[in-house]
Amino acid sequence: MRIRYFADIRFPLERANGVQTMETCHALARRGHEVCLVVRPDSAMPARDPWAYYGLPRVPALTIEYVSAPASPSGRRAAYVAHSVWRSLGRARADAILTRDLTIAGLLLRLPASARPPVVYESHGFAPAVGEALPAMLSNAAGLSAAKGRRLEARERLVWTRAGGYITITAALARELEGRFGPRPGLAVVPDGARLPELDGVGLRRDRGPGGPVVGYAGHLYPWKGADVLVAAIERLPGVRALIVGGLEGETDLDRVRALADRAAPGRVTFTGQVDPPRVAALLRQADVLALPNTPGRVSAAYTSPLKLFEYMASGRPIVASDLPALREILRPDGNAVLVEAGSAEALAAGVARVLGDGALASRLAAEAREDVREWTWDRRAERIEALVESVTGRRA
Repeated sequence: MRIRYFADIRFPLERANGVQTMETCHALARRGHEVCLVVRPDSAMPARDPWAYYGLPRVPALTIEYVSAPASPSGRRAAYVAHSVWRSLGRARADAILTRDLTIAGLLLRLPASARPPVVYESHGFAPAVGEALPAMLSNAAGLSAAKGRRLEARERLVWTRAGGYITITAALARELEGRFGPRPGLAVVPDGARLPELDGVGLRRDRGPGGPVVGYAGHLYPWKGADVLVAAIERLPGVRALIVGGLEGETDLDRVRALADRAAPGRVTFTGQVDPPRVAALLRQADVLALPNTPGRVSAAYTSPLKLFEYMASGRPIVASDLPALREILRPDGNAVLVEAGSAEALAAGVARVLGDGALASRLAAEAREDVREWTWDRRAERIEALVESVTGRRA
């Protein structure tokens, strides 16, 4: 099939949605589909090669189309949206359109079905709820006005009703949307994924040096992601260190967590800063235990399918994670992870101490997570999306 994927992001993008977009498109192309990924140019000078940046081999079936746009944010957005609509007119251009952009999906679905290919929308949260939650989740996020909330809800309803196919990344999100708008056909729950690297063993590190055990964390440092909770847990674990992979220089979140580490656990928290995606797996293997300390909240509880979760599972290291409904869709308490009270540094410290003190438990948790993640690779994600797209279009690869 010919699939056009719209992502209004500069590319390559170091954030999770850039990784997910590239991995998903690459996996669909490997399955034999002709995929055209439509993005904005890289803002780095010189521009980075996305294939090298994401550590993926070139696949002829995947092409990347760049949309040049004005310098202003509003101008860039308008130019990208207009280009997306133009590139969608006529069924000869593609067999299906994929996007996680609610605005683009809504505009395309206002066109007659005869004028465009079927649209498959991927939802990462109910937009009005996400907008309301953002000020508590991010350091500098603006609030959501009532008028904008109403507009977003109307757009959500339109896309839910008219999209040929609909993907949610958690079952909890699918249930919420069905409760709001009623059941619909062509609905699939498709979480995120990971690559599955070769490993030389699972469990605690065998080559631990004199510095003591290490708790690893990968990802951004927004308050709701829980890096602050991890640092507070390290304060309660004498002799234990932390390795935090991520954080952009110059952003307030990195400054905040560094300052907290300097006060709470001086000399025991290492920050790598932002690293290219292919380097993450090896850094995770430098830890003994991996922490996923998401804080409580609507987004964490129902909408999140963290890339780090699947990367952790693939790493061969035991996981201690917040006990949240969205994470329980993948993690089994004392099966493939230890789950602890979300937002509690004391509970996270106790969970880490338990795993570090029981090598057999650590090995079992890591081995089960490694086996379970075979169902959550990027290839399996592409297979699930392919099945939905085929059901919508009636075409096969």
